[in-house]
Amino acid sequence: MVNLKAGTRPPWVGLGAAVWVQIASGNAYNFPLYSHSLKSVLGFNQHQLTMLGVANDVGENVGLIPGIACNKLPPWVILLIGALACFFGYGVLWLAVSSKVQSMPYWLRVEAEWTLFTWFRGYQIDVIHVNYSDLGFLWLALCVATNSSAWLSTAVLVTNMRNFPLSRGTVAGILKGYGGISAAVFTEIYSTLLRNSSSKLLMFLALGIPVLCFIVMYFVRPCTPALGEDSSEHAHFLFTQGALIVLGLYVLTTTILNHIFHFSALISNTFLVIMVVLLMAPFAIPIKMTFHRIRVSKPEMHHQPVESSDSVIQEDSADKTEPLLKSSSSAAALGSFRENVEASEVAMLLAEGEGAVKKRRRPKRGEDFRFTEALIKADFWLLFFVYFVGVGSGVTVLNNLAQIGSAQGVHDTTILLSLFSFCNFVGRLGGGIVSEHFVRSKTIPRTIWMTCTQVMMIIIYLLFASSFDGIVYAAIALLGICYGVQFSIMIPTVSELFGLKHFGLFYNFMSLGNPLGAFLFSGLLAGYVYDTEAAKQQVPNLLSSSSISCSGPNCFRLTFLVLAGACGFGSILSVILTMRIRPVYEMLYAGGSFRLPQASIH
Repeated sequence: MVNLKAGTRPPWVGLGAAVWVQIASGNAYNFPLYSHSLKSVLGFNQHQLTMLGVANDVGENVGLIPGIACNKLPPWVILLIGALACFFGYGVLWLAVSSKVQSMPYWLRVEAEWTLFTWFRGYQIDVIHVNYSDLGFLWLALCVATNSSAWLSTAVLVTNMRNFPLSRGTVAGILKGYGGISAAVFTEIYSTLLRNSSSKLLMFLALGIPVLCFIVMYFVRPCTPALGEDSSEHAHFLFTQGALIVLGLYVLTTTILNHIFHFSALISNTFLVIMVVLLMAPFAIPIKMTFHRIRVSKPEMHHQPVESSDSVIQEDSADKTEPLLKSSSSAAALGSFRENVEASEVAMLLAEGEGAVKKRRRPKRGEDFRFTEALIKADFWLLFFVYFVGVGSGVTVLNNLAQIGSAQGVHDTTILLSLFSFCNFVGRLGGGIVSEHFVRSKTIPRTIWMTCTQVMMIIIYLLFASSFDGIVYAAIALLGICYGVQFSIMIPTVSELFGLKHFGLFYNFMSLGNPLGAFLFSGLLAGYVYDTEAAKQQVPNLLSSSSISCSGPNCFRLTFLVLAGACGFGSILSVILTMRIRPVYEMLYAGGSFRLPQASIH
C-alpha cells in the first residue's frame, strides 16, 4: 500500500521541491573546485588525483541500492539516507582539507592524528590522539559523499516520472537540466558566498544539503497521476523550462561578469539572492493553481465528496492510503506501476497452478520488465554501452578539467566549469525537448540524438588533441551539450522500452556506465598519460616532488585520440539500437501521444 496525495496541485509542488533536490544532487560536480586542495594539501600526484576522481564518479552513479529501495521505501526515507551520506562523507573530506586530520597518505595507509574531545559524566578528559589505519579511507569517504547524489536523484526522478507518466521526456529533461546547471550554481556560491575556499565549500556541502533535504522531503511524494489531457499542463512545463533557461543564462553571465569586473561583496550577494529567487520559480505553478482552478478533459468536481474511483478527488482533501493503481478504467491505463500489478501476478501464478491459464509469457519491449528479464535483451546492453561511451568519455574531461585547462594555458577552473555546466544543462534540457517533439510528431526513437551527439564528440576530441589556440572554450562548450544529451535521452528511453515498474533499478544500472567509463578512461588512461608526460618534462629540472604538473598538448593528446575512437564505436552501436527499436516507438507514439501497450494494461 502506498500513501498517495490526491489532486492536481501536489505533483507540481513535488516538482518544485524536486528542483532543489536535483540541484543538491549535483554536488559531485564540485570535485574540480576542491581537487586542487586535495592535491596540494595531501601531496597527491595526478594519477592519485584521477583515482579520487573515479571515486567521485563511482559514488555518484552506483545507485543499485537506491534503485531497489525506491520500490520499497517512501521518497522521504530515500532523501534521508542521501542527506546522511552527504553529511558523513563531506564531513570527512572537510577534516582532511582543513587539516583537522593531518598527514593522511593515499590509498593503502592512513595514519593521522585525530584530536578528539571526549566528555564523560560532565568532566572533560584530556585530548586523545588516535592513530588509525584504514584501506582507502579517503577514497571511500568520497564515494560515500557523492553516493548521496544517487539517493537524492533517484528519489525525485522516480517519483516525478510516476507522477507525470505521460510526459516522461519533458520531466526527465527538466530535472536533469537542473542537475546539469547545479555545477554553475555551486560555483556561484563557491566564488561569492564562500570566497573560493575549498574547506568552506566542503563544510557547506556537509551541512547545507542535509538541511535542504529535511526541509523539502515532505513535498516530494507519490501523487495520483493525471491520465486525462490537462489543458494547462503543457503551458506549465513551458514555464518551468523557460525559468530554467533564464536561470542558466543568469548564472553563466554573472559568473563571467564577476570574474572580469570583480564586483563588491554587496553586488555579488545581490546576484546570489536573485539566483535563489529564480530557483523558486517552479513553485509559482502550484501557487497559481491555488487561486485558479484547472480544467482537464475528464470531469472534475471541486469541493465535492468522491463518488467513484473515476471521479476527481477533492483537491485539498487529506492523504489517502490506496494502491497507486486502481482497477478503474482510468487507473488501469497505468497498470505498470505498483501493487495492483503485483496482485495480478499472484493471481496469475495461482491460476497457472490450477491449470486455468498457460504460463505467463515474457514481456515485449514497451511493457513492464523484471530486471532479470531485461538483462537478456540485446537492446538493454546496446543502450548501456552507448551510454557508457558517451558519459564515460565526457566525465573524463570533467574530472581532469583543471589540468586540461592548465596544460593548454587556461588556469581559471571556475570559468571552464561554469561553461561546461551551462552547456551540460542546455544539452539535458534541449535533449528532452527535442526528442519529445520528434518522438511524438515523427515517431523517431530518442536514441538517434545519442548517435548525433557522439559523432560530434568525435570531432570535439580531435579538436582537443590538435590543441589549436583558443579552441578549449569552444570545445568545452560543445562537449557539455553532447554530454548532457546522453542523460536526457537515456532516462525516458529505458522507461519506454522496459516500463516504469522497476524504472529506478534500470536507471541506476544504466548509470554505472559513468563510473566504469571514469575508471577506464580517466583513472587508467588519462592519469597515466598525464604523469608520464609530466615526468618527461620534469627530468631536466631534477624535481622530485610527487605533485608535478604537465604543460602542452602532449599531456592529454593520446587520451583524446582514444576517446575519439571510443565514440566512433559508440556511434555505430547507437545506429544499430535506433534501427532495432523504431517499431517500438511507432507502437507507443502512434497518433502523436504516448499510449501503453495493451498487454501492459491489467
